Amino acid sequence: MKTSFKKEIIANKFEAYNDILERTLGFRFVFQTFLSNPKITSVLDYGCGPGKVSHRLAKKTGINVFAVDESKEMINIATKKRHHPNINYHLIKNNHLSFLEDNSVGGAMACYVFINTEKKEQILKIMKEIYRVLRPGSLFVILDTNPDSTGIEFSTFQNGVKGKKYMSGEARQEWLHIKDEEDLILHDFHWPKSVYEELLTEAGFQEIDILEPTLKDIPCEELKMIQEKQPDHHWKNEWEFPPFAIYKSIKPIE
Repeated sequence: MKTSFKKEIIANKFEAYNDILERTLGFRFVFQTFLSNPKITSVLDYGCGPGKVSHRLAKKTGINVFAVDESKEMINIATKKRHHPNINYHLIKNNHLSFLEDNSVGGAMACYVFINTEKKEQILKIMKEIYRVLRPGSLFVILDTNPDSTGIEFSTFQNGVKGKKYMSGEARQEWLHIKDEEDLILHDFHWPKSVYEELLTEAGFQEIDILEPTLKDIPCEELKMIQEKQPDHHWKNEWEFPPFAIYKSIKPIE
């Protein structure tokens, strides 16, 4: 049974989660990918949730963001709390991006979407739809929990049981630590890195690259600034183990 982000109680608790680790070792690398190409003026945020990532990208870059999700509750939170003139929020159904034309978007990202997708066929369907709307030569970046770090306790979450070896597609639990509240327990799925590469290739993407950053990859001055803003936060195993995997790929120019 996967987590339903269409439930209001789940959506609200997810909104309360402190994503300092995702910001530090995930989103910054996703944003850098788009910032490295000044020609990118529009980005699709597939599975935008409460809009945190879309809002940060729009504020940081001025890029126009198409932020989509299948959860009405998530879109409601996003539109109420994270309105921005450069963001267009859309509620979608059955993974269809019907409001976007073929070859119309300059880049795309999917953050923590595929770990919540139960079947490979469904992941492939989403990737093909993203491929359809991207312009040739555009970047697609996936950010998900690292399947090789399953069971490791990080400062804000733990995905999977320590010492357990998960099979491809096997259900697992993820515990998100929320200050002064009980953990939010999510039910997601274990997808090895090889599955991402396989499905991206089948969808048509090329030049697949995988990043697995740890805190050692973050400049000391930047870490110091983060710590000053949140002095109560204490890093854990993210010094030695990468909590996330970032998959970068390109829609080829035919």
